[in-house]
Parts: sequence; C-alpha cells; structure tokens
Amino acid sequence: MAEVTLTKITKKFGDFVAVNEIDLAVDNGAFTVLVGPSGCGKTTTLRMIAGLEEVTSGEVRIGERVVNRVPPKDRDIAMVFQNYALYPHMDVYNNMAFGLKLRKTPKKEIDERVQAAAELLGIVEKLKSKPRELSGGQRQRVAVGRAIVRDPKVFLFDEPLSNLDAKLRVQMRTELEQLHHKLQTTTVYVTHDQVEAMTLGSKIAVMRDGVIHQYAAPQETYDQPLNQFVAGFIGSPAMNLLTARATMNDGMISLTGAGFVINLPADGRIDAVPEQVIVGIRPEDLAGPLTEGENLLEMRVKATEPLGNELLVYADCGGEQVVANLDPHQHVEIDSTIKLSPNLRTLHLFDSETEKTIL
Repeated sequence: MAEVTLTKITKKFGDFVAVNEIDLAVDNGAFTVLVGPSGCGKTTTLRMIAGLEEVTSGEVRIGERVVNRVPPKDRDIAMVFQNYALYPHMDVYNNMAFGLKLRKTPKKEIDERVQAAAELLGIVEKLKSKPRELSGGQRQRVAVGRAIVRDPKVFLFDEPLSNLDAKLRVQMRTELEQLHHKLQTTTVYVTHDQVEAMTLGSKIAVMRDGVIHQYAAPQETYDQPLNQFVAGFIGSPAMNLLTARATMNDGMISLTGAGFVINLPADGRIDAVPEQVIVGIRPEDLAGPLTEGENLLEMRVKATEPLGNELLVYADCGGEQVVANLDPHQHVEIDSTIKLSPNLRTLHLFDSETEKTIL
C-alpha cells in the first residue's frame, strides 16, 4: 500500500486545459472517489496516476516515488476499466492470471493468488468459463480479480459499475466496500454517480472544469458544501436553489423571493450579506403541506412521484422548480397550491455572483 499525491497537476490537449493545477492527497489505505459531471477531468486525472496520460506539468507520487516518467507497468498499480477489458478467447482463470504470467511469476504462486481472489469474489466455479458465458456482474468480478492477484500498492477504478443495471450496481457497490475493508489497499475510484461517491468514498473530490471544488468526507461535503456547484451536485434529488434578495437587521436575515419570505436568524455566524443571494434547501428539509405559519414557500404542484417510502413533489415556486421529499401518506394533488416550511437550521446561502457559500 502507498499514498498517492498529486501536486499542481495539469493536463492540456493543445489549447484545451482538461485538468488545471489540482492538488490531491490520498492517504495510505484510503478509498478516494473522484466525482463530477462528464468532461470535468476526473478520468484524465485517473489516467495520469496510471501513466496512461502524460502529465503536462506537476508531480505524481505513489508512495515516496515520483512516477511522472515511470511506465504504467512499473508503477505497481492495477486498473479496472469501465468495459471490463477481458480477453474473450481466455477463460476466467487465464484472464486473471495473464498479468502474472507476463511477469514470469511461478505457476504455484499464480494458482494460489487466482484461487484466493476467486474465493474472495465468489467466482471459483466460473474459473473455466469464457467471458461470454458470464453475466455483467460476474465479468466485473473477474476484472476486479485480475487487479487483486497483482497485489498492487494502488487500485484504480474507472467507472466500473456504469454498464450494470440498477440492482446489480447496488450489489456491486456493497461488494466493493467489503472488498476494500478486507484488503485495505489504497484506492482511487472515478464515477459520475454521486450516490456511488457518497456510499463508497472515505473522502470524495468533487470536480468541475478540471478543478477540484471540494475534497472532504462524504457527510461533510453534503452538510457543508463550499460552493453552490458542490451543493447542487451532491444529493439526490438535488438541492433546490432559489434566487432571493437579502437584507440583514438586528441579527436577522430577511430573504425575499418569488413565492416566499424567510426570516433567518444569523446567530452570529455572519455579519453581512450581499443583496442578491441563492437560497439552498434540500428536498428532505421541506415539510408540509401547511395552511398557515411563517417562513412558508408557496408553490403550484406540477407532478408527484409516490415511491412507497417517500413522496417526491415537483412544483413551481415563482417560476423556479422545487422538489420536495414528503411523507408518502400525504395527499397532494397536481395543479394544487401548497405551502411548505423549510428547515432553517439546514438552510444554505450562496453569493449569487461568486457562488461561494455564505451560510
């Protein structure tokens, strides 16, 4: 095992800057997730760690060694790809053993490593099968097994679950978490799925436009986003973001938007607010419907999604869409006007110009 350290890493393709001077420190044995929308630079970052992309500037360290000029095969890493990358003419055993054979590993040791990995992943009975005879989940286990037998210092995963159906993705997430708990190998995992990031990562790096916007534990990222982008990206359904005019008087912040007036105690957390702000309210932090009270958001219901354990309500609040996660036993009619109460303790404020978190 080893730490992975990126210092001022930049990657350019011609004039296009794919990754822009990012710093990242992955602790020994940690599971770090790079997450963000398509084109944010997360896969390019992973490929620079692997040596599959040349670094334009900056430094990549694995352990104490700078590996910028070290070929991928000599970096002591193992990578699992999105498309499995299995050899179709080889059975499972030989797919898993192939890298060890190239390294001239003794046959007895190969047998021991493959058998141990197959038992760990529950695919012992598939060792003589060809990839075409396997399900998607089994193929992914073979790809992971091929990485495990190498006993690398670092595992690199490039969206390994994106080709699986929803139920199997949940199962494989659990298996990957259990696997990391057993092996404790340093892992860098790339995904666009923020649910995967939240459930798998000991820390997550949220990326956009080649820059890391926040690098923290999942719960900290959820509870204390550093800016509007992170707040809106992490969480499902996404955080509601509503424009408002803000004033502050006697320790109270008054937020006026189309369809609401909210009076929020500053509680000494800030001394001033900009005139234009973005109010952030997570769907689960809206309660109601209510008939009267203070600090209510008035909105017209556009659609509902009863999911058994929750009721998602999609509504229009002064021309802006709001999603509310309500008690599933509530009766909410489409085209009705409802009033919902936000949880003031978990409400977020962002500067509308800089998008940075105010509160």
